[in-house]
Order: sequence, then C-alpha cells, then structure tokens
Amino acid sequence: MENLSLLTTEESNRKTVRLDEMSIAEILNVMNEEDQTVALAVREVIPQIGEVVEKVVKAFQSGGRLIYIGAGTSGRIGVLDAVECPPTFSTPPEQVQALLAGGEGAMFHAVEGAEDDPELGANDLQKLGVSSHDVVIGIAASGRTPYVIGALQYAGGCGAVTVSLSSNADSEIGEVADIKIEVVTGPEILTGSTRLRAATAHKMILNMISTASMVKNGKVYSNFMIDLNASNFKLRERAKKIVCAVTDVSYEEAEDVLIKTDFNVKLAIVMILTKSDRMEAEQLIDQSNGFVNAAVKMASAKKG
Repeated sequence: MENLSLLTTEESNRKTVRLDEMSIAEILNVMNEEDQTVALAVREVIPQIGEVVEKVVKAFQSGGRLIYIGAGTSGRIGVLDAVECPPTFSTPPEQVQALLAGGEGAMFHAVEGAEDDPELGANDLQKLGVSSHDVVIGIAASGRTPYVIGALQYAGGCGAVTVSLSSNADSEIGEVADIKIEVVTGPEILTGSTRLRAATAHKMILNMISTASMVKNGKVYSNFMIDLNASNFKLRERAKKIVCAVTDVSYEEAEDVLIKTDFNVKLAIVMILTKSDRMEAEQLIDQSNGFVNAAVKMASAKKG
C-alpha cells in the first residue's frame, strides 16, 4: 500500500501548526505569505513549460488539440482554462478540451472514487479519438492519481505528446509522460488541501501554456486579444477599443468597420491598416496564416 504521507503535498506546514488558534488576520497573513512562494516555484519549471508550448503550437498548426485531464481540483483547473479559450481566442470548443474524472457532474459535486480507476481515464480519452496530432496534459497535484496515469498511458500508446503536471518531485505520472512538469509548492497551509497552493500553481501554468500557444498561432497582435468573440455588449465595446488602440482611428470609425466585419476584430484591423476591403483583407489573413504583422507586411510588399 502506498504511503501518501511521504508526498510533499501531504506534509504538515510548520508555519501553520497553530492554524486553529490563529486570529483571522493571522490566518490571512500566513496564507498570503505562503502564496507568494507559488510564482517562484513556477519560475523554476519555465523551461519545461516552454517545451510544452512548442509542442502545443505544432499540434494546433497540424489540426491537433490540447486536452487536459485530471480528477477533483486538478481536473477542474483544466476545465477553467479550457472553457475560457473560445471566448478569448474564438477557438472551436474542441481545440482545447478538459476531461474530469466522473464526468461533467464532477465539476460541481465531488466524485472522489472516480480518480482511482485507470481504465476510466483511458476510456474517456478513447471516446475523444486521441491521436498523434494531440497534446494530452495529465494534472494531479499528488502525481499518483490512477485515473491520470491510465489516461497518459493510453494517450502515449496513440502517439500523442503526453505531459504530466504535478506538485511532487519524482511523480508517478511523470514516469509515463514525455514531458514532466513538477512544480513543487511544498506543504499546504491546510495539510493536504491541494486546492490551495498546488492548484494556484497549476492554474498559472495552464494559463501560461494556453496563452503562449495562442500568441504563437496568430491570436494576438501586440498584447491585444484580436480574435476575441465579441458576443455581448462588454466584449463589443472591448473590440472597439482594441481597434482604436491598434489602428489609431476614432471610436466611430472603429465601430463602422467592425459592423462591416460582423465584429471580427482581426479582420477590421487588417482592413484599416492595409486600406483593403473585406475580401482583400480576408485573403491577406489567410495567406499569412492568421498573423496580422505578416498580413500588413504582405500588403505593403504588394503595393511596393
């Protein structure tokens, strides 16, 4: 039988052994102090994160997907990142997906037993038709969740790039992954509650992977989300502000061009910067693989 007490994430934090006796201010201050170490732990694994981003960029360029899979808090962190990609980058829902042990219902109600079944992880990935074009990231703070191990083993057998994300060194999931990210955040403020520092680190890392990958796939110009899905009033106003900031046109002109492009921010920007009509701008974007800088340079070269 495994001795989970040997895991760093299961150790007692010396700074909080009096947690139940602390005042509210003391509890909050010690939590804040401990949380400040998370970003430093993440910095230690940036080389591995960068390696993953390179694989994800290639996957997207070949029509592949980024798939997160985990149980409990770890799985929910994956869901949080995945569901934000369509509104932020106008990606199809299947491009970045998240699987959670126990299914969608486990997002709101704990299905703790599901994480102990490695076959369930493999079966969930099989239903998605995982292939060599995909990148699968297994997330488990403990680094030993059977559901995740089964999923990574199955994904590897399909030729997918496999990545493990854990908060313990020498993790079991790391042994079955092509790339392992082991962000050691240390003992939790509340012993064993990896929804705290470990989860914070994992959210930061998944945000880094998805955002950097989208940047390198033409979803960003300067530091603006030019492929956002302007589906409500707030986002339509944001779209207008982005067009104004990038092209230096008036609010009214930005609104006018955006209406003509059905609030396609990237298309509006290329139309304005290259003085092109919609059809010409669409061709430039297509020929530049979605990169605005390349589209603008291409237009300049043609006008020569």
